[in-house]
Amino acid sequence: MKLFFYFPFFFGSFLGWENFDTALAAYPVEICDNALDDDADGLIDLNDTVDCNCPVALPQSLIPNPSFEEMNCCPQDRSELHCCKDWIQASEATTDYLHTCGWMGWPDLPPPLPFPDGEGCVGFRNGRVGGPIGGGDPQANWKEYAGACLLGPLKAGTAYRFEFWVGFTNAFHSPPTNIVFYGTADCMYLPFGVGNEQHGCPLNGPGWMELGALPISGGNQWKLMEISVTPLVDIRAIAIGPDCDESPPITSYYYFLDNLVLADVQQFNFKITASGNPCGEGLTLDIPDRDTLQYQWYKDGVALIGQTGHRLLGVVEEGEYQVRVLGPYSCRITPAYKHKIPVFTTSIDSTICRDEAVFFNQTSIAKTGQYIDTLQTPGGCDSIVTLNLGIAAEDTDTVFVKILESETYRLGNRSFTRPGGYDVVLTAANGCDSLVFLVLDFYDVFIPNAFSPNGDGFNDGFTLFAGDGLQEIVKLEIYDRWGGLVYRTGDLEPGSFQAGWDGSRQGKPSPPGVYVWQVTLVFDDGKQRELAGSVTLLR
Repeated sequence: MKLFFYFPFFFGSFLGWENFDTALAAYPVEICDNALDDDADGLIDLNDTVDCNCPVALPQSLIPNPSFEEMNCCPQDRSELHCCKDWIQASEATTDYLHTCGWMGWPDLPPPLPFPDGEGCVGFRNGRVGGPIGGGDPQANWKEYAGACLLGPLKAGTAYRFEFWVGFTNAFHSPPTNIVFYGTADCMYLPFGVGNEQHGCPLNGPGWMELGALPISGGNQWKLMEISVTPLVDIRAIAIGPDCDESPPITSYYYFLDNLVLADVQQFNFKITASGNPCGEGLTLDIPDRDTLQYQWYKDGVALIGQTGHRLLGVVEEGEYQVRVLGPYSCRITPAYKHKIPVFTTSIDSTICRDEAVFFNQTSIAKTGQYIDTLQTPGGCDSIVTLNLGIAAEDTDTVFVKILESETYRLGNRSFTRPGGYDVVLTAANGCDSLVFLVLDFYDVFIPNAFSPNGDGFNDGFTLFAGDGLQEIVKLEIYDRWGGLVYRTGDLEPGSFQAGWDGSRQGKPSPPGVYVWQVTLVFDDGKQRELAGSVTLLR
């Protein structure tokens, strides 16, 4: 905000008291909460970002230097977390400090760019691969952690939120794992495991406890993560990194961290929330109430005169609503709440029969097309209904069907037993009449009633003959007149004498006489049919 200093005696003696008000008017200042353009620059209140410049209210992290931007030096190689101000190399296994001013990571483990906040981040390993890269055998307990003493303690029994960004190099080098947030009651426990690169996680030493953990997974990206924390004791230092599980890596497992924000959960909630009916006069906007703060509400950057409480009632007009929050030593603006009256849309697809009509938008409609009506919901919101109306076609469908001579085919409420062409009127699902032309025919199947297995090459076996419609003879069974099973087979080739019954039983010729057969057939309509009859064996 612009500040103007003046000396009344000087102005009074030089200009005269009668010209003093005129002199002040020549140097106007924007007053940021009166809904007027005081300095005549066309910008009112918060829209005048020069005179009315308050930062957006964001949580103040208890972790110092949360985005790794403040430096003691520019990192030139790996393992230089000491170059990042206020951060402590928590473990003997060293984390890496990356910054655009210098070292930007391992060539085979590139970070996803850009960084979420600013120009710095840290990288850490979970386990160390052996061989040419790590040297010797894989080291499952090589775990790297970054730590810091907090700007103020986490109070026992108070709810906090820890928001941070996790980065993944390619999925091969950043497989799914768990990231853990550790805490300790005294900064004396930082660093831990001094002199022992295989110390592992903080819990392997005194003074540390787990505050929260999350499973993470990704590839070539940054992800915003959140851990809720309510400590049982006051916490004055933290460390973050992998979990305590030992798992020998098959390659370099590597991850990144940026913008670690740890604050009272109420600070994250210091934003406008809405309740009530957004379409009527009952919408209410709220922010948390604090006795030590002063509030001023704005719509589209212009002050709402008299609205100086933590709650704004009766919001009707669409726009962006904000609150200026004044504390003893600070000024903050909440992120904007965009109020837009919702409009509900519904699309209806409907088909009517010819010579019928539908009633829509207080009109009888009988033509195909798209029609729109605007209604109101019980809550007073607009509801736009779109009707896509179609007329049912009267095209004739032709249906080809085959049955056996002994069968009946039913279509609609009619039955058919003889081949031929038939016009059938049906009622469709939409209630309209539909014309179907049925073409009915028989499957061509011949089953002989006698055979003579005498080796003369004529009728020497019993089988079935059929046209193209028969797909498979699933099973053929022959019984004598007392019901005894004489022959059984399956998967016969239709029309082949070599594939049927040859008139024998267990390798011996069966006596002449009448035998009963049963057969299971599959036709090209996919149906399986059971047939039975008799055949005479002649000798």
